[in-house]
Amino acid sequence: MQWFKSQIRVRTPRRGLHDVTALVSTELERLGVREGMVFLYLQHTSAGLCISENYDPTAKRDLEAFLDRMAPDGETWHEHTLEGKDDSASHMRSLLTGVNLSIPVENGRMLLGTWQGIYLCEHRAHPHERTLLLRALAV
Repeated sequence: MQWFKSQIRVRTPRRGLHDVTALVSTELERLGVREGMVFLYLQHTSAGLCISENYDPTAKRDLEAFLDRMAPDGETWHEHTLEGKDDSASHMRSLLTGVNLSIPVENGRMLLGTWQGIYLCEHRAHPHERTLLLRALAV
């Protein structure tokens, strides 16, 4: 077995789900990972990761609307607003999406389902640069 490690920097233009499937696939190819597991970890408390449908754009919009409803910006009870009205809500959304994923790799490809894609979930209203750590255990 062999461990590979890398990081992917992603500049998010705004809040929303940003498909990073191709970025992760390209990095696995560059590393030469053919069989094993890939582990993704996002080093941020106001963004997250998820696997969801990436074929029909209405599915993505529904997920974004769901997160907005679950943790709306600017609630009167939010105390943590140092960086703006989206500060507290972005941390709450991160709890919902999580910050790590594990995906099997076979024949050089992630074993995602037919309609599955990997999303970096930007929970802040404004652009950010995010660091996605990639670790792969190859057999």
